[in-house]
Amino acid sequence: MFSVTVSNSVMIAHSLAGDIFGPAQRLHGATYVVEITMRRPALDENGIVADIGRAAELLDDVLAPFSYRNLDDLPEFAGRNSTTEVLAKEIFDRYVGGVHEGRLGGDVAGRLAHVNVTLREKPDAWASYGANLDEIGEDG
Repeated sequence: MFSVTVSNSVMIAHSLAGDIFGPAQRLHGATYVVEITMRRPALDENGIVADIGRAAELLDDVLAPFSYRNLDDLPEFAGRNSTTEVLAKEIFDRYVGGVHEGRLGGDVAGRLAHVNVTLREKPDAWASYGANLDEIGEDG
């Protein structure tokens, strides 16, 4: 299986409801390094999994609505904690949506086998969400 990964970072603020979160119940900031890894069994006619420039541009666009925002104020997180895991799934859904819209060019969506999103909160702590694209369809 071949893979390509692009990454960027995003600074957010949020609070987490529930005693399990201790001091993180208060409003606090986090800077995530976000990695998108795309896998496919065979390279395309250009010898790539996906164009890295297009993949990075799509990631930039996906992260822009979260950048320097308090996630508590965003409707997509209303009534739920914006944990690292939840945010990874939200970024996954938006990224894969962009892939299905043709943002990576060609027939990349039809040829990708798996996409994984990893959010690194610090060098020794991270969370991921990934799925085989043939199992989720175009609606996530």
